Amino acid sequence: MRVFKFGGASVKDADAVRNVVNVLKEVGYQDTLVVISAMGKMTNAMEKVVESYFNDKANVQPSLQEVVEYHNQIITDLFQNRNHPVYDRVKVLFEEVKGFLTWNKSPKYGFVYDQVVCYGELLSSTIVSAYLNEVGISNQWLDVRTLIKTDTTNRDAQVIWDRTQVEVLSRVDVSKLNITQGFLGSDDNNFTTTLGREGSDYSAAILAYCLNAESVTIWKDVPGVLNADPRNFENAQLLDKISYREAIELAFYGASVIHPKTLQPLQRKEIPLHVKSFINPKDKGTTVGKGNGIEPKVPCFIVKKNQVLLKLSSLDFSFIVEDNISEIFKLFHDHRLKVDLIQNSAISFSVCLDNKFRGLPPLLEELKRKFKVVCHEDVSLYTIRHFNDDSVKSLQNGKSVLVEQRGKETVQLVVK
Repeated sequence: MRVFKFGGASVKDADAVRNVVNVLKEVGYQDTLVVISAMGKMTNAMEKVVESYFNDKANVQPSLQEVVEYHNQIITDLFQNRNHPVYDRVKVLFEEVKGFLTWNKSPKYGFVYDQVVCYGELLSSTIVSAYLNEVGISNQWLDVRTLIKTDTTNRDAQVIWDRTQVEVLSRVDVSKLNITQGFLGSDDNNFTTTLGREGSDYSAAILAYCLNAESVTIWKDVPGVLNADPRNFENAQLLDKISYREAIELAFYGASVIHPKTLQPLQRKEIPLHVKSFINPKDKGTTVGKGNGIEPKVPCFIVKKNQVLLKLSSLDFSFIVEDNISEIFKLFHDHRLKVDLIQNSAISFSVCLDNKFRGLPPLLEELKRKFKVVCHEDVSLYTIRHFNDDSVKSLQNGKSVLVEQRGKETVQLVVK
């Protein structure tokens, strides 16, 4: 069995959904499980609904209405028959969102986030499944929340592998084309959980692992894995092959094409991962699998924007030693800030952090009680794998470098 994953760009409008049909017809769809992300930028739009729920109640309905109109436009373009069952199915899903927002009593942002944002994937997969049936491609729609079982951690749930394995094997008919959602799971109480942003790739890997799939293919709007994001760097090159190890290194540093957690279950069972273009589905793309390094061997550029650089030093000029560092890292953990780079000297400690869970203000309060703190917000962390002098110079040009760190194959720069 094969697992395909179609991201938001591949289902962003009616023409994109029609193109999914073309891709499946070109490459075949027997014995295939298809994982669908939310359409276009709908995850961001659903996040806006959650933001309004907590901070601007008057804007909840207008924010949600934008999402309703976006999806209604797509189904109107795809289904000429206004009595098609998909209209009622989509309406029911939106009624469920409205019902939750009306009756919810939980004050927890993460819990509300997961119960609301999940509808982006439920809507997209419902529409795609219905359209495939409409054009003669029979398929089985599956609620991935009945398949992927997790703990209760909201927005970054941990998979319970043994239970997930049982559910997947008992519910997925491997002889059929199956359509399901990325990004989602559920806990023991059947509340929705999510696997972290960009978690649809991870969903595909989880399902592939449990099904012993022959391969996973991620369909994107780029020809494969590039050595740099063309939105941020010029002259990006296609990588033909990447080893699991190298891909995990790139993912760890923030390469956006492959989710960091996606590769681990695939590597364990040596399931190859193909990254291919949904515009030219017959092109070779990039294969991640067994082997060494990358082909061709060129510098790989990665950037993480909107980072935070903290420089900590002791108030009395004493050394920053193991006890201090241990305490600092516990605070990072408690406030859910991800560490991307560290550098320390005798009396100072610098760290570049990802503040996606908004833990920075309370963290700074605690740190300032014991340390002198200099905080640089909105910095960028650049990483170059397989760097050479020219590649480093290209990033330093015209930028203020706050921290530089070099290893044998990797250089990292924090710039403002």
